[in-house]
Amino acid sequence: MNAAPSFPSLFAAPTQAQIQEEFKTKWQQLLNASASSTLSAPRNRRFQHEAWLQQPAALLSAHVWELFSDTLQIMVDQASLPADIQKKLSFSIMQWAQAACPANFLALNPEAQQKLMETQGASLLAGVHNFLNDIQKGRLTQTDESGFKLGQNVASTPGSVVFKNELFELIHYQPSTPTVKAVPLLIVPPCINKYYILDLQERNSFVKYAVDQSLQVFLMSWRNPMPDDNDGVHQATWGDYLQHGVLEAIQAVQAISQQEQIHGLGFCVGGTLLSSALALAHAQGQQPCKSLTLLTTMLDFYDVGPLKAFVDEASVLMRDWQIGSGGLLPAADLMSTFAFLRPGELVWNYVTDNYLKGETPAPFDLLYWNADGTNLPGPFFSWYYRNAYLRNALKDEGGVRINGHELDFRNLSMPAYVYASEQDHIVPWESSYRSARLLKGSVQFVLGASGHIAGVINPPANRRRHYWVSDTVGVEVDPHEWRVQTQRHEGSWWPHWAAWVAQQSNDEIAAPKALGGGQYAPLYPAPGQYVQVRAL
Repeated sequence: MNAAPSFPSLFAAPTQAQIQEEFKTKWQQLLNASASSTLSAPRNRRFQHEAWLQQPAALLSAHVWELFSDTLQIMVDQASLPADIQKKLSFSIMQWAQAACPANFLALNPEAQQKLMETQGASLLAGVHNFLNDIQKGRLTQTDESGFKLGQNVASTPGSVVFKNELFELIHYQPSTPTVKAVPLLIVPPCINKYYILDLQERNSFVKYAVDQSLQVFLMSWRNPMPDDNDGVHQATWGDYLQHGVLEAIQAVQAISQQEQIHGLGFCVGGTLLSSALALAHAQGQQPCKSLTLLTTMLDFYDVGPLKAFVDEASVLMRDWQIGSGGLLPAADLMSTFAFLRPGELVWNYVTDNYLKGETPAPFDLLYWNADGTNLPGPFFSWYYRNAYLRNALKDEGGVRINGHELDFRNLSMPAYVYASEQDHIVPWESSYRSARLLKGSVQFVLGASGHIAGVINPPANRRRHYWVSDTVGVEVDPHEWRVQTQRHEGSWWPHWAAWVAQQSNDEIAAPKALGGGQYAPLYPAPGQYVQVRAL
């Protein structure tokens, strides 16, 4: 028991010896502390319950797991391996370590054992029930989904669908102020998941906030294609999403508002679609946007974070073969991929709570949205997967051609507001910074606290978090140097954005008494029909 395990050599002998010696020292410290009953609480929050602290064997197992996990990660980080291989190995080690956590097993989890005894077995029966329900649903339950209903307490900002085609519905929201800005705002959400991440509950709805800032707000609700659809949506391409998606939405907003130019806002892949569509419009001799807002968006896919573990030529070829000519990428594939980017928080934590402890997750609007995944047309996804994540070709002048036109983000010269989240694991903020450099107009770059979703959905009333902001986004400025040199502001970035977009167009008009107009008469109330279609 006192002899520390040894590790195979992956790197130079001096480094191997250093890691081995450090591990032996920590191993002996653990054994000594365990023998003298002086072990402290482990770092991981899954071991914070008093049951772990009261059982020496369980407490030691938690510390040993942390020690092995840390050491294996250090070994990978210092190994002499090609960068791509190192990232894949690091990702695999992280998956193995999280799966092997003692909290995941009833026989090793004193907290779950204690609850089993206290409930006289009822917790285990409830856990089995939860497990069977999830098997039936085909996914892990992360929240009490019965607490939410579209159009009532999520996606409930008043409005009407005023246009619909085979790819999207266009929602026009009801103004809440007597006058509105003359230049309207079109929001392009990601087509991965539903649009209502931007219109959750009234207290944290970005859409409602924008409406309350006297903006005329329009939003695209992307279709969720289903396996039995037979109208050609399974063959939809990236070019279709630009020409018959974003650009058709822009034309409708222009017609309804009678404005030659509008404000465009894109979130995540919605920002990539919006920027690509504007580059296509420029190639076609049009400049339909007066300003551009990008939220956690990549145009330069230099660093895609943990997602890099899923990107290589073999994987891309497999997707091309499976769905590149037609078919669907299932929502379950996307949901599983994103969940396992953070398996401790989004997978194994729920395995422990739902199955071992028999608990029911609390209602949480963000997780309700997260479970409402969407399928994607195969040709659309395959093109995006290859040209953005594998080739990083979108950033290059003439790197891609759509409908016979070469796209170049450097032609986008309108004022731009580019927001990134500091702890974003899907769109690393450094990649957003590099993306902002491609734009040739004046750029306001904003870095917010927290992650991909929580950083964006940060209403002012919460009085939470902070952000950095600067006009300086130059090729010569390193992103980390930029943050050190930039002033930090407390609170939400939303008011800062609202003030910025107001500066781009101060003219106000009387709020329209009716939604839509002309050939774009209201079809039915928001949130519309497309958002109601569930993939899982």
